[in-house]
Amino acid sequence: MIIAKRKPFNEIEELVSGAKKILILGCGTCVAVCLAGGEKEVAVLASQLKMALALKDQDAKIDELTIERQCDREFIEEITQKVIVDDYDLILSSACGAGVQLVSDVFDHKVVLPALNTTFIGVAEGPGVWTERCRSCSDCVLAETGGICPVTICPKGLVNGPCGGTRHGKCEIDPEKDCAWTLIYNRLKKIDRLGRMEQTRPPKKYGADQFPARLVHEAYRRRYE
Repeated sequence: MIIAKRKPFNEIEELVSGAKKILILGCGTCVAVCLAGGEKEVAVLASQLKMALALKDQDAKIDELTIERQCDREFIEEITQKVIVDDYDLILSSACGAGVQLVSDVFDHKVVLPALNTTFIGVAEGPGVWTERCRSCSDCVLAETGGICPVTICPKGLVNGPCGGTRHGKCEIDPEKDCAWTLIYNRLKKIDRLGRMEQTRPPKKYGADQFPARLVHEAYRRRYE
């Protein structure tokens, strides 16, 4: 899932400064799971903003609304069934960067501001702890590396084995962390696929023409041709 964290409150306060009516828009999927932008977090942020603005004698009305996903037009369009968007000076989006941009596209006549900083794609390691696992590189090598991503886990993103700096299974960049390729070696050995280590992979493609990426499912390809 996409992991994000809330921007510093003073930054958010500065972003909304001068607005008389604000809609804080939460997202009920990824950022809700990582406790950054779901319904509860929106309520907390709204309360903080109300108190902070009141202390500055700023008269502002702050409303809250959380939809299932901000990265899907279908759910964004539901907003107009619940509030009158044109009544607000701005929308403060508690979503990942993709959600903020899509909300801004749908309501391109309104100011849409981010309340969160998007950090990475990761997994829940335990209560309140998330770790990065994927860089969305569009060229997945997990089938060859025992389900461990060297592009993400290795600070150098090496796809053909460890560098010369690894020592006793630890990373030279951060000796507290396991070397990604040691992890891969141990995993491949465990599942009896060590032969995969002998395969040479082509360099990753980092050309600028890959961004921004776009994917059209084959079932819908004719519609967009």
